[in-house]
Amino acid sequence: MTSAGGREVPESDPPREQPAIAEAHPVMTVVPKNEPGAPGPSSPLGALAADVPALGPEPPPAAAAPLDGEPASRSESLPSDQDLSKVAAFAPLEIVEVNDLDWKAVLNRASPSSIRSEIRSTVERMEGLLDRADGPGMLFDKSRADPTDQVIKISDFDAEIPLWIIGDLHGDLLALEAALAAMRQPDLQPGEGPPRILFLGDLFDDEGFGLEILLRVFELIVDAPDRVCVIAGNHDEALSYDGGRYSSSVTPSDFADFLNANLTHEWIERAGKLAVRLFTNAPRALVFPDGLLAAHGGFPLVDLHSDLAESGEWNNPMCLSDFVWTRAHPKARRKMPNRFSRGSQFGYEDFAAFCSLSAGLGRPVTHMVRGHDHVEERYASFPAYRANPLLTTVALSRRLSREAFGPYERVPTMARYVEGGLPSVYRLHIPAEMIRAYYPQPAADSIDNHPSREPQP
Repeated sequence: MTSAGGREVPESDPPREQPAIAEAHPVMTVVPKNEPGAPGPSSPLGALAADVPALGPEPPPAAAAPLDGEPASRSESLPSDQDLSKVAAFAPLEIVEVNDLDWKAVLNRASPSSIRSEIRSTVERMEGLLDRADGPGMLFDKSRADPTDQVIKISDFDAEIPLWIIGDLHGDLLALEAALAAMRQPDLQPGEGPPRILFLGDLFDDEGFGLEILLRVFELIVDAPDRVCVIAGNHDEALSYDGGRYSSSVTPSDFADFLNANLTHEWIERAGKLAVRLFTNAPRALVFPDGLLAAHGGFPLVDLHSDLAESGEWNNPMCLSDFVWTRAHPKARRKMPNRFSRGSQFGYEDFAAFCSLSAGLGRPVTHMVRGHDHVEERYASFPAYRANPLLTTVALSRRLSREAFGPYERVPTMARYVEGGLPSVYRLHIPAEMIRAYYPQPAADSIDNHPSREPQP
């Protein structure tokens, strides 16, 4: 199969002279699994991922070690068969292996210089969209209770029109273009109408091409705002601008460093301001009619439940923070909320408790899709969460510098909305040699936002 040709970008006036940018750096096989989250079958690039055995019978209860200094609760075993028998089973997670894209076309479209050459047009169009008196009119904005609502209960949703879900990108322009190419394939379109895209946040930081990812997402938004939704991730939310310099409250924060290194470049500075504007009002969570919760991180933890039940105020700042920052423990029953760190964890009984609470507040949640955790397989659905399934998906084709283990080349994933179940997972098998050529492993002491050279076709 071949992907669609180069995208059309409206012509703009020649940009005024700017200072130089400070460079720093199918055959598709559908494989339903008997257990949620089991890895897909072997593929031509399967050797790039760590071997993960297929899930067998439920293991006996075992204590889970706390992560990242998080205090553990007293009971952290996997759910018993008796517990699982009390709940309705969700359909097995569907895994689709995407091998046969036109990879040369994908590489050509993932051209940082081509995207930067349109920066003036892209920034001006995005500024015009955000300046509209009635708002930008992005996907799901019509379902907001008011213009400031950031926990959106979706009231009108056509499940027949494809909705694609893209998790953390962290500057991975190659993975983004591979995902967009896969969406254009007729064999992957399960319904009618142009596809819609939901980004789960974390567009930049961790080296890569943060500026180009931002500009590319802006292009997608201004071309069809009613078909794109962007949820704020913790790196997106952490970026701020004080009128003179950019800063970030999270580490790594190399994108803020890159913006500060280019403050004299008008269009880069304006692109950074647009990012702050976009994410200030971006949704923190979406609740779909079938009970799917979409967020970057998690949900309001148990210590907020009593206040939430009493007030019904979903947009409480602490609730919004938990949607963005919390992390999933793979097998703990419960985790004690740690308010000394925004990166607190939750267990499967914590999620079940939230699902029960949400039903009483008119926004019933039964399952979830999220990003945030950079799992080695680039997707995960933990067996412990079988009663209320949870899917993690991230679109990262390389090992980030803060990831200590595993192969350098990874298989990025995206997901597709499935009514009444977990989204289907699509594994994008970008050739390993292409990933290595596009992302040379950076020097350990580099804080640059861009690799030191343009990727070569």
